[in-house]
This record gives sequence, structure tokens and C-alpha cells, in this order.
Amino acid sequence: MSGSLILLHLAGAVALMLFATRMVRTGVERAYGNVLRQHLRSVMSRPFKAVVAGASLALALQSSTAVTLLVASFAGSGMISGLAGQLAVRGAEVGSALIVKILRFDLSMLMPLCVLMGTVIFMSTEKRTWRQMGRILVGIGLLLLSLRLIGEASEPLRTSAALPAVIAYFSDDLLSAYLLAAGVTWLFHSSIATLLLMAALADRGFMPPELGIALVLGINLGSSLIAPLLTRHAAPAVRVVPMGNLLMRGAGSLLILAACLWLEPSTAWLGDTEAAQMVNAHILFNVFILLAGIPFSRWVVRASERLVNLTDGSSADAASEPVELSALDESMLDKPQQALANAAREVVGVCETVEIMLQRVIELYEHATEEEIKALARMDDRIDEKHASIKLYLARVNSRPLSQDEALRCQELVGACVKLEQVGDIIVRNLLVHVRRKKSRNLEFTTEGWRELATLHGFVLANARLAFNLLISRDCDTAARLVREKDRLRELERTMSQKHFERLSDGTERSIETSSLHLDTMRDLKQINSLLVSIAYPVLEEHGLLRSSRLTRAARQSAE
Repeated sequence: MSGSLILLHLAGAVALMLFATRMVRTGVERAYGNVLRQHLRSVMSRPFKAVVAGASLALALQSSTAVTLLVASFAGSGMISGLAGQLAVRGAEVGSALIVKILRFDLSMLMPLCVLMGTVIFMSTEKRTWRQMGRILVGIGLLLLSLRLIGEASEPLRTSAALPAVIAYFSDDLLSAYLLAAGVTWLFHSSIATLLLMAALADRGFMPPELGIALVLGINLGSSLIAPLLTRHAAPAVRVVPMGNLLMRGAGSLLILAACLWLEPSTAWLGDTEAAQMVNAHILFNVFILLAGIPFSRWVVRASERLVNLTDGSSADAASEPVELSALDESMLDKPQQALANAAREVVGVCETVEIMLQRVIELYEHATEEEIKALARMDDRIDEKHASIKLYLARVNSRPLSQDEALRCQELVGACVKLEQVGDIIVRNLLVHVRRKKSRNLEFTTEGWRELATLHGFVLANARLAFNLLISRDCDTAARLVREKDRLRELERTMSQKHFERLSDGTERSIETSSLHLDTMRDLKQINSLLVSIAYPVLEEHGLLRSSRLTRAARQSAE
């Protein structure tokens, strides 16, 4: 087999591993994301629980970066302290390292079982949570398959004439190997995938122990760079936690690399094989950073805040601040297709603002300051301004000669803009009023009641993203799926209402205190969902898949 073909097979196996890892993570986020987020917030007040919660969430999401970004958003909104955030991220890194250890066991029998069970579950039910569970199982099966494919693809490298020279070069230049591993980890955006790849190569005897340790340290450097770079344009408070992670892991990996180059310690005690030594060294390094981080956490937080403030551009003069541009180009009014595309871009901007509002409002139910409430209300003012501008622009477009398709598209964009403006109004005039009422009366939902609201909110947020994508793609299958989701939400809301009334009949005190608040929130979320789903109707009507207010049988079969 030629060298290029070997690399192609290896690249395909690595791509499958990255895809499977993402598949598992998205499945967990969609099925249990809101519950996991609420649990993480609830335990962040105690250091030990913060570490355990971070590790548990990393095991569930198979990504320490995802946990870092989530914790950073909590810290940025003031829900948790920077110190608690640092400890949670330390735990997440340990959890991420343990995933690699678990996946290194012989799980070959699980591969066909996971794929089979996941496919059966996904294909045999319409329940959202069960379908995501099927997705998770299929993702785990594909992940295990990718590991086997990596091993098979790398087997021919044993006889390669060039590989020994490459390995010898990096074995003599461990600093270059360290930087290479950091770069590959950044490229993959996953320390788990990178380490699994390196360990698979080590299984084939390609990795001397000293080189393996240098690569592990480089992987940790690359992993610690991902979150700071992804949040480089975020608010300073959001960037503190990722920056602290970089200081601890990045500086720690560099110091340990220097110590290894100087002392040249034996690695035999780390494991019987080179691959086991790499995996165990990865776990040991992150446990060491966790333990070292406990006494130094306050100093790391202060140093992170100073570094963030030094690199923050908010203190620059107003002339250097970015200006929000409008896509509504008046010179394109005589070119209907271009003008409609401009209007669509502007409507997408409104979608982004609505999505942010919808995400933040549920967070305010748990922790809200008056400034945060006012900031969310100001976003609705921006939506109102854009709504007026878009309607005026489209009215001018409509006054020009238009084809039938262009006229329908113009009407569709106006309708979508109106519905988005109504969603913004519901969030500010209804949901924010509930937030203020809950805060002023110091009310607390029951654990089950809050879980129901979080689940319903997550359902509506997922449908919102489908609706926003539909404005651009105009895909009839997506439109049909969105309408079907409305029926599912109706059933979900009915079930949750019944459970709420059962808690009332049992005399649960907190349910009685929050009953009005609970039911009003469910009603408003259901109304928001109905407005968002109605964005799909013009697409279905255009394809003849809408009968009265319901999907035709053909549309349902297509969506299924």
C-alpha cells in the first residue's frame, strides 16, 4: 500500500473519531444539556462539589473545552465566582483524561452492540430524549470503530522507511514535538481525539517513551489554548476562567517539559507499554494541576483578571469600537433578488438577537440582577428598531415590479420579522415580569418543577434554531419537522401541567407558592414556540404540503 493511501485511510479514521465524539456530545447536550447546566450551577458554591461536577460534566460531554466555555459563561454573568469556575475546569480536565483511559480498554464487543441498540432506539421512537439516547449510543459505537480503524490504518507504517527518521528527529527535538502536539490538538479541537490517536500509534511501537511524554504535555498546552482563543472577543469576565486554565495547564506543561529535559526521569513506572505510559501521564498531569491549583487558585484568578484587563480593548476610544452595520442597502432596491437577500441577512441578525434573549431569560430565573434584566430589555429595543427598518425596506422593495416568487419571499420575510418582534415582546413583557416577580417574592420552584421548565425551554430553544435555519435553507423537510415538533411540545406541556397539578393536590408547599409563575411561564414558552413554528408554514404551503393548519400525510412521511 502506498504512503498516500495509508495516510488517506488514517485521515478517514481520525475524521470518523472526531465526528463520533461530536455526535456523542451533541446528543448529550440536546437530551440532557439543560439539566446538566442547572446541576452544575447548583453545586458550584462548594469547591469539592465544583471539581466533581466539572469532572462529571466532562465525562458526559466528552469535552473539557465545552465545560470550560459553559463555566466561563456562568462566571461572566456573575452566577459563580472565578475561583469556583477555576476549580470546576480543573475537575473537567481530570474527567476528560479519564475518558481516554476508559476508551483504552478492550471495548470491541460494545461497538456492534452500541450501533445496533442506538439505531433501533433512534428508529423506533419519536420521543426526543430517547432519539438522542440512540444518537449517543451510535456515536459511542462509531468512536470505538474509529479506534480500531486507526490501529488498522497505522499498521502498514511499521514497514515505512521514512517514519523511523521522522520519529528519530522528534525524539532528539522534544520541544518541536511538544509544539507539534499542541498544534494538532488545536486543529482537532479535542485533547481526547489527539491523545487517542497518539496512543494508537504508540501501540504500534512508533513512540519512544520520552517522545510520548513530550507529546502528552503538548496536547495539554494545545487543549488549554482552545477556550481562550474561542472567547477572545467575549466580555472580560467571561475570559477570566479560560485564561486561568491556560496559565495553570500551559505553564505547568512547559515547566514539566523543562524538568523532563533536565532530569531525564524514567517513565517505566507509568505503565507496561508506551501507550499506557502516555495515558497515565496525561491523567497524572491533570491530577497534579488540580492539586496544585487548589492552594494557588486565588492567585491564578487575580493574574487572569490582570491579563484579561491588559488585553481588553473596551477602554479604547469610541472611534475604535466596531459599528453595527445594516445590510439594508437602498441602492439595491431596483434589484429585487439582491434586495431580498439583504433583507434576509438583516432578519438573520434579528434571529441571533432573539436566540440570545431566549437563552439568557431562563438563566435570569435562577439568578438575576436589575442590570441584567435591563440589559435584556434593551435588546428588545434593538429588535424593535430593526423590525421597523426591515418592514420599511421590504415595503419599498414590494413597490417595485416583482415576480411571483419574489413577492412570496418578500411576504415571508415580513411575516418572519413580525413574529420575531412578537417573540421579543413576550420575553420582555411576560417572562421578564415573571423573573422580577420571582426575585421580589424570593420564590423557589420545586426540583421537579424547575426541571420541567428547563426541559420545555430547551425544547423551544431547539425549535427556534430550526426556525432560524429554515429562513435561509427553506428546506421542506426541516419545515415539516418543525411543525411536528409543535405537536410534541403540546403533548409535553400537557403532561407537565398534569404533573404540576398532581403536586398541588399533594399539598407541596413550593408548588403552591409558584403555581401561577410556573403555569404562566409554560404558557409563554408555548406561545413563543407557536410563533416560531409558524415561520415554517410559507415553505410548506409553497410545496403543497400544508392543509389548513396541519401537515398533509406526505409531509409527515417526508419528515419521518
